Amino acid sequence: MDEQRARRGGGPRRAWGGPPAVRRPGGWQGPPWWNRRDGDEGDTLPRRPWRTTLLLTVFVLIGSNFAAHAQSDREPLNLLARALLVAGSGLLLWRHRHPRLVVFGTAACVMVYLGAGYPYGPVFLTVAVACFSAVLAGHRKAAWGALGMLWAAHLLVGHWLYRWLPPNDDSAASWGGEIAVATWMVVIVALSELARVRREQWARDRAERAQASKRRADEERLRIARELHDVLAHSISVINVQAGVGLALLDSDPEQARTALTTIKAASKEALGEVRQVLDTLRTPGDAPRAPAPGLDRLPELVEQAAGAGLTVVVETRGAQRALTPGTDLAAFRIVQEALTNVVRHSGSRRARVLVDRMAGALRLRIDDDGPATGADAGGSGNGLAGMRERAAALGGTIEAGPRDDGGFRVLALLPLKLKEDR
Repeated sequence: MDEQRARRGGGPRRAWGGPPAVRRPGGWQGPPWWNRRDGDEGDTLPRRPWRTTLLLTVFVLIGSNFAAHAQSDREPLNLLARALLVAGSGLLLWRHRHPRLVVFGTAACVMVYLGAGYPYGPVFLTVAVACFSAVLAGHRKAAWGALGMLWAAHLLVGHWLYRWLPPNDDSAASWGGEIAVATWMVVIVALSELARVRREQWARDRAERAQASKRRADEERLRIARELHDVLAHSISVINVQAGVGLALLDSDPEQARTALTTIKAASKEALGEVRQVLDTLRTPGDAPRAPAPGLDRLPELVEQAAGAGLTVVVETRGAQRALTPGTDLAAFRIVQEALTNVVRHSGSRRARVLVDRMAGALRLRIDDDGPATGADAGGSGNGLAGMRERAAALGGTIEAGPRDDGGFRVLALLPLKLKEDR
């Protein structure tokens, strides 16, 4: 029958009332509320701590029975005493959702319990847990107020109302006991405040780690975007110029058109190789790149590519020829590459001069062309110039770019020179 009901969508028959048991991987895990987590079934409030509350209730009941046997001068535990113990512990079920009400409620239960003359015992543990939860939730004044109220009631009962309250023939409480109760409350508050400070510190640490991780991800995306821009802008500029030459000479000078197409093929192949290298580092973070990053030793290739685009480049080097760190070497190469790309795209001049000057403690790069500018954005006032500035700033250097007095354009970069042997 159960199988037939299940096939009809009715589900298995229950043998008794109440919520059905939940069958999850790993066996029976109780009714839905037993293991409900934050946010389950649309519940946006904090979860109820069923398990810990049940365990604490059992502990308080058993511990109070033992305390009653050891304190024969106090009132024996009866139905009212056990009801107060269960009520004080049961309130802890809502300590995450309503911490202020719970801390005052547990304190009130303990006040009534002690005022009725029942034995001391683990009943104070419920107030400690409620106070701890209230302080962690940010309701510090409520926790302090509840403890202060409980201590004042204890003083009142122990030194004045004891004459009219059970047990009979009771005497005034000792001041040493009052000091012990006050010390116990101070310890609870101190531990709660310490836990609150530690939790806030952990939250700040997590936020800082998340911020640092986001910042590293943003920097990595910026680095990849800058690399792709530098690679593609230069290669596509060369391809664009050579494609125009090829189209113009296709009928009149097929051989020159063939040369232009050969240059396009070489430039596109190199661009694809560099793009693949950048994407490989993105797919396998932490692995060493399979090909070395370009540096100033590849300036001759850059000059040859510029020549294929119709630009004559004269390179002058000064200073001792010593190997640079990979970061400085790559930044210097990309700055020269972007500057020459801007000459090809935005300058009417077909001639550029590159100066590589290794000074004491700095690398100076100067790229000049004679102009005139062929557009409003001549000189690379867009992403290219911004990328050059970012590369230089990442190394602690500077970039200056602007028109010269004689009508040309100049890019001047100054990078701190950190040699490999200084590392």
